[in-house]
Amino acid sequence: GDIGLCGGSADRTARLIDSIGGTVLALGDQAYPAGSTDDYARCYDPVWGRFKARTRTVPGNHDYMTALAQPYYDYFGAQAGPAGRGYYSYDLGGWHLVALNSNVAYDAASPQVTWLKADLAASSAPCVLAYWHHPRFSSGPHDSEPALRAVWAALYAAGADVVLVAHDHLYERFAPQDPDGKPDVTRGIRQFTAGTGGSDLYAMVNRKANSEALLSSHGVLTLTLRDGGYDWTFVPVSGAGDRGSASCH
Repeated sequence: GDIGLCGGSADRTARLIDSIGGTVLALGDQAYPAGSTDDYARCYDPVWGRFKARTRTVPGNHDYMTALAQPYYDYFGAQAGPAGRGYYSYDLGGWHLVALNSNVAYDAASPQVTWLKADLAASSAPCVLAYWHHPRFSSGPHDSEPALRAVWAALYAAGADVVLVAHDHLYERFAPQDPDGKPDVTRGIRQFTAGTGGSDLYAMVNRKANSEALLSSHGVLTLTLRDGGYDWTFVPVSGAGDRGSASCH
């Protein structure tokens, strides 16, 4: 996430993806500063645009700085889900993936969370990954977003395994947690923040409980979604990375 800043480091993270196969999940704020048609043409397409055919995306707050994020939906088309909605789901191997929109209503009674609960109930996949832009938990300057509890609770109730977010321009990995941020090794969801796609980096402000890894580096997070579990590697442009493995619930 937080990728296409003209003059930023998106060209360096794109070169990493050149040698990494699979589906690309773009976690929002793809084109700075305002997600305009010109921003996409100048600051995103020349660098990450070559992965467009294999990208499944969610919008960020900068995408919504242009009315209704229309250039975002125009640029990505069907890969952004149903037109103008910003949330959708699909299966990838043995996993069910849910792409959500944290720029529209996500309270417990919202259409999005109502859809989410029904979507999760209809899936028989043994492993579930969800992704959106704003972090439920964060040690960065944007801080944690308590209002996302309803989304986390719906995922937790359905036995989801992994959440990916961005917004804070850093990499952070949390231990599995319940909707209130309490550690839960049995049913907890592991969150990765990967706002490291190219925009200016942030530093830690307040290290949160259960934060297991925190890096201020440009890079990409790779996930191998295998039967019954997953492996992760944060691949930095330079410096130290992060890696590990876990099982699904």
